[in-house]
Amino acid sequence: MDGIYETVAIICIFCIVLLLAAIGIILMVFTHQKRQTQHLREKEGLKLAFEKEILSAQLEIQEQTLKNISQEIHDNIGQVLSLAKLNVNTMDCDQPENLKGKIADSKHLISKAIQDLRDLSRSLNSDYVIDMGLLRSVEYELEMIRKAGAIETKLQVEGKPYRLEQQQELILFRIVQEILHNIIKHAKATEIVVQFGFDADVFKLSVADNGVGFDASKLESADYSGFGLGIRNMYNRAKMINTKFQLRSTSGEGVCIDLELPVSLKVQS
Repeated sequence: MDGIYETVAIICIFCIVLLLAAIGIILMVFTHQKRQTQHLREKEGLKLAFEKEILSAQLEIQEQTLKNISQEIHDNIGQVLSLAKLNVNTMDCDQPENLKGKIADSKHLISKAIQDLRDLSRSLNSDYVIDMGLLRSVEYELEMIRKAGAIETKLQVEGKPYRLEQQQELILFRIVQEILHNIIKHAKATEIVVQFGFDADVFKLSVADNGVGFDASKLESADYSGFGLGIRNMYNRAKMINTKFQLRSTSGEGVCIDLELPVSLKVQS
């Protein structure tokens, strides 16, 4: 009888152990699923927050771009067309020699205005930037500046070019556009140098000018809060795509802006 009781006791203990093990496994699975669900929710929340930041940045970029368009049309294209109109208004059919020259000048001015509008349209087209890539899009911007005749431009490339994510390239291109716009408007520079560095682990981009510069040491802050809205916007856009933004300047020695982006996804160009 004692042997039977011992056998029954062992079986009971074994069943209890199995039951506890099963309960433990069920609890572990439940806990894992709960953590996984929470992780997915957090991931989705971060994704939504990132998309919201991207949308906000795009709206800011669009607003700034519209201001740049307005100024470009007013300062350049508008003036060219005004000169063409002046030529037309002063044409005198009784002076054929002068008339011939004014017609030729007017045709040249109108052709220039049309080309400037085409260049402006291409520069603002996001699809064009995505298709051409960051390097070629920046090269095109520098070529337009050089053709204007007031500022010389240089493009330097180190390493074998590769493509970044589309959103990264588009935001970086808009940052470069804003830098170039500020140089033309404020720097009184005669030269702009843009450098691309295609390293294996990090993408580097710098834009430097030889303009008047300023004493940046008095405005040092981690988030560039002491600078104007344009610089702060560039810093925030760069930060949003995990890009390091650094501005260096000294009075009389121009400004240099460096951008560094850790490379996680790239496509051979």
